[in-house]
Amino acid sequence: MTTFQRAKSYAKAHPLALDAALATGVLLCMVAGSFVDPHNPDGVTWGLRTPDPLSLVLMTLGAAALVFRRRAPRTVLALACAFSLAESVTGDPRAPVAMCAVLALYTVASTTDRPTTWRVGLLTMTVLTGTAMAAGPLPWYAQENLAIFAWTGIGATAGDAVRSRRAFVQAIRERAERAERTREEEARRRVAEERLRIARDLHDVVAHHIALVNVQAGVAAHVMDKRPDQAKEALSHVREASRSALDELRATVGLLRQSGDPEAPTEPAPGLDRLDELAGTFRSAGLRVEVARADQDTDLPAAVDLAAYRIIQEALTNVQKHAGPDARAEVSVVRVGPHIEITVLDDGTGDDQEPTPGGGHGLLGMRERVTALRGTLTTGPRYGGGFRVHAILPVETRTSAASADAAERP
Repeated sequence: MTTFQRAKSYAKAHPLALDAALATGVLLCMVAGSFVDPHNPDGVTWGLRTPDPLSLVLMTLGAAALVFRRRAPRTVLALACAFSLAESVTGDPRAPVAMCAVLALYTVASTTDRPTTWRVGLLTMTVLTGTAMAAGPLPWYAQENLAIFAWTGIGATAGDAVRSRRAFVQAIRERAERAERTREEEARRRVAEERLRIARDLHDVVAHHIALVNVQAGVAAHVMDKRPDQAKEALSHVREASRSALDELRATVGLLRQSGDPEAPTEPAPGLDRLDELAGTFRSAGLRVEVARADQDTDLPAAVDLAAYRIIQEALTNVQKHAGPDARAEVSVVRVGPHIEITVLDDGTGDDQEPTPGGGHGLLGMRERVTALRGTLTTGPRYGGGFRVHAILPVETRTSAASADAAERP
């Protein structure tokens, strides 16, 4: 740290000491100026006059008042004006006691608003200058009287300029801090949204495959002794489901890798083109699934395609877990105007068809996916038994529509 920086830090930490040093410097300037004779025939000369003792006392009192200018600026200004008025009326020869009033007026102007500066400044200039012209020992047009008017105006103007600059710098600093907070909040929001999206994907993947593994493992345990061939087949399905789960988990977690990490899998996210494969995994687990499509091979945006796949996957997983062993599921994908409608029905009679309190994260994840795409989701029991999941998703998201409009522009 340089000497200037240390001095600046000390001045900020000890403002009273700084004001005391300033008051001492002002006193020395006033005492030195009191020996100047501006009316000498040979020009401005030094050492040709001696200040009046009362003037020396007033200069000392005015300088002492400046020590407290930060704590009570208006009180100090009133005292400095009183000392200056007394000197302008009684001092002969005149001494520059008005320097104290000028510095006190600068302090008031730098710590208040502009209207207050105008009122206080005009009052100070009028009272000091008018009193010196009307009651002073010098002619009203003497340069000392005009100097009081000029220096008080300069003090008020300088103080107002310093105050304006401080306010401008503070406004810039606050805008910068506000912008920084906004950037941090935006970054935190994006991180939270990304975490939520990844959590939904992980839940869908884990819930689907673990449900299949659980069913197939139960089948294997049940037929292990009497029908070992069927047990082997069930264990084979367990192995395939667990491998698929690991692959999808690896692909999802790979999104969190950084540039220096090992290369993540580049397999695209699943979509409706894998719907038959998805239905096949549930059929191999013993769930009867029928699929009907009337979407005319619609090319969906990646976000909509993934959401549709995950909704069907989660709905069938819930059927597998809650609808009972004899349940049958129906999946339909239909293109209706600018939307694609996905319906998953089952005729299950399980006792736990409804999500339990504190659970239902699968339905919550489906609803969040649909809401993020500005779609609608309806879930609930069917009349006569079973459960229904109905989602309406836009064929074009706002991002894809904006890209298409930009591509069509010349």
